[in-house]
Amino acid sequence: MNTLKRNYELALAALEELTLELAPSDIQAERPLPQLAPASLNDVLTRFGTLPRQALFLGVAYDELPILLNLNDPTPGPILIVGDRGSGKTAFLQTIAQALPITHTPQEVQFGILTKRPEEWKGFEDIENSMGIFSTHRSDADDFILSLADWAHNNRREKRFALLLIDDLESVMGISEKALQNLRWLLLRGPNRRVWTFATQNAKDNERMRLWLDAFRTRLFGHVGKNVRGAASILPTRDAALHLLEPGLEFILNENRQWVKFWIPSIK
Repeated sequence: MNTLKRNYELALAALEELTLELAPSDIQAERPLPQLAPASLNDVLTRFGTLPRQALFLGVAYDELPILLNLNDPTPGPILIVGDRGSGKTAFLQTIAQALPITHTPQEVQFGILTKRPEEWKGFEDIENSMGIFSTHRSDADDFILSLADWAHNNRREKRFALLLIDDLESVMGISEKALQNLRWLLLRGPNRRVWTFATQNAKDNERMRLWLDAFRTRLFGHVGKNVRGAASILPTRDAALHLLEPGLEFILNENRQWVKFWIPSIK
C-alpha cells in the first residue's frame, strides 16, 4: 500500500469536480451540498469490513472507497490538518480516535491527545486504545511528550504504533523547551519509529507558525473562507477551492498533484 491511498492497491481516480480555482473573487461562491450524507462511523466501517492491520482509517472518498494511511510507510511524515475555526479539525482527530477500537487492538495502535480544551475530549480517555488526554496548560503534557520520545528511541522490537494527536499546534508552544525539542524530534523521526503525529492548525495562524509547519510533509485542508491568504501560503497548488468545502464534514488532500476530496463519518 502506497502513501495515503484509497483502498489497498487502488490508484487515484480522476476527480473532475475538483477543478475550481482558489481565488478571492470566488470566496462568496455558493457551496454545493455534500454528495453523501454523513453516515455514522460504525456503519461506514462495517461496510468496509476488515481493513489491513497497517491501515489507519481517515475518511471516505466520494467514490465510496476509504482514505487510508499506511502506518508502515513513513514517507508521508507528520500530518497537518488546516482550516478555519469550525471547519471540523477537532472532529477529524476524534474520528481517528473513535475508529481505532473498531479497527485495531491496543496492542496494535494507541493514541494520546494534547489539547488546550480537554473538555472537548471528555470520554475519549475511556477508549481502550487511549494513552490519555493531556492539557497543554499542565506539566503532564511535557511528561507525555518526553515519555513518547523515549519510547520511540527504544522501540526497535515493538510492533505497536502510537498516534500523537495534537488539537491546536500553536497551543503546544507553551510547553517546556526540553519537551519542544523532543516534539520536534518526533516530527522529524517519529514515523520511522512507529510514532505518527496528527496536528490541527487554524488557517489564520499559518504565517506565525511557519517554522513548525515546514515539518509537516502531508497537509489536509478543511473549509477556509475567512483566512484564504493564510491557507494559500502552504497549499501545494492554487486550485483547491477550500471555500467550497462543507464545514465539519469535508476535507481534501493532495496526492500525486491531484486533489482528493473526502468526508468524515458522524461520531455522534
